[in-house]
Amino acid sequence: MEATREDIEGLFELQRIDLEVKRLTKELDELPQRGIIVAAREKKAAIEAKAEKVAELKRATSKKITRIDDEDASLAKKEAGVQAAIDAAHGDFRNVEARTKELAGIVRRRATIAEDRAAVAAELDKIGAMEAQIGLALEEVEAKEQQAIDSFQKQGGDLKLAIAKLEAGRGQVEAKVSPELAKIYGRTAARSGVAIAVLDGNRCGACRTAIDGGRLIDLRSQAPLGMCPSCKRLLVIA
Repeated sequence: MEATREDIEGLFELQRIDLEVKRLTKELDELPQRGIIVAAREKKAAIEAKAEKVAELKRATSKKITRIDDEDASLAKKEAGVQAAIDAAHGDFRNVEARTKELAGIVRRRATIAEDRAAVAAELDKIGAMEAQIGLALEEVEAKEQQAIDSFQKQGGDLKLAIAKLEAGRGQVEAKVSPELAKIYGRTAARSGVAIAVLDGNRCGACRTAIDGGRLIDLRSQAPLGMCPSCKRLLVIA
């Protein structure tokens, strides 16, 4: 296979660039920060879902207190009215007795309501404590997520810059190789990664397969560049 020294040097340089780009891309894809960010976002979603449930519970509990307060306000108004009626009875004992019983019922109901309100208020305090805990947990996971993002952007940015520089220089190297050899290299690299090696005695420098006498003679006749009969990679022949 016809090839100049510049062609062969260019092919090896292309391979060096391509393998380095592949290595850096793999390193970028496997950065541990990716997993940390994904895990943090999943945890954050779970915390936010819990926060919404607690918020709904808080709204329902607050409505209970509002209903209790509304009833107590109504009873307080009624209590004042009954007391005023008793004060205005002026010796009407039957009326006073009936009003007094009514007043006692109102007072008992207000006492029960006060107990209910205290219980609901205690429940609301517990919900508030839960909200505070959830808020702290959310802050913690968000900080962890942001730390991983910052680290990923720094490390990943450096890797992307290195890849971009290699890819920018690749075009200049490829321009030094004959178009036909560049196509053969491209097809081989796409298939096997390593596209060019050196004939090592009677073995392919890439797949290490021994080449028998007849094929070896034929291969050597293709010097300075041939193709491994086994793996179909380009072989530089001394």
